[in-house]
Amino acid sequence: MSALKIKKGSNKHSAYNLRPNFSDVVESHTLAVLVDNEPGVLARVIGLFSGRGYNIDSLTVAEVDHTGHTSRITIVTQGTPQIIEQIKAQLGRIVPVHAVHDLTVEGPVVERELALMKVEGDGEKRVEALRLADIFRANVVDSTLGSFVFEITGPSDKIDAFADLMRPLGLIDIARTGVAALPRG
Repeated sequence: MSALKIKKGSNKHSAYNLRPNFSDVVESHTLAVLVDNEPGVLARVIGLFSGRGYNIDSLTVAEVDHTGHTSRITIVTQGTPQIIEQIKAQLGRIVPVHAVHDLTVEGPVVERELALMKVEGDGEKRVEALRLADIFRANVVDSTLGSFVFEITGPSDKIDAFADLMRPLGLIDIARTGVAALPRG
């Protein structure tokens, strides 16, 4: 009889697979949490994150069903796949939470964010700011002789790029809404 030639870790279905099956790659995930619209619910959800040392990159909350008294909390957070699974499981155990959806893994998603940016400047900087706003499809919502307030909507990376270009032209203030997301289709 010949000896079995089994390489350790050669097959993920092998009983001899000694490789860890978890990843330590940090990923960004968008979570949609449907909750009862009542006092203290947001504090409980956010308390889960702060109590365990998880960070929130973006947070938006709004009532989505007035008659059913439900709200949608959209949270963008980062973590390893194990951390994200732990967050989803812990969110699901909070009593006023009806559903937790990880929009990042459930399929194509439409994500948008709104930002208002105040830019001060005159002369060439003012003309350049208006030219860039036109390219990025940003709207001028307020104008004075010394400044503009631009409104821009789109994915977060578009808003980041616009802000980076406006900084040398006199960007002095930004207000962002946070990500709003829905699955496609």
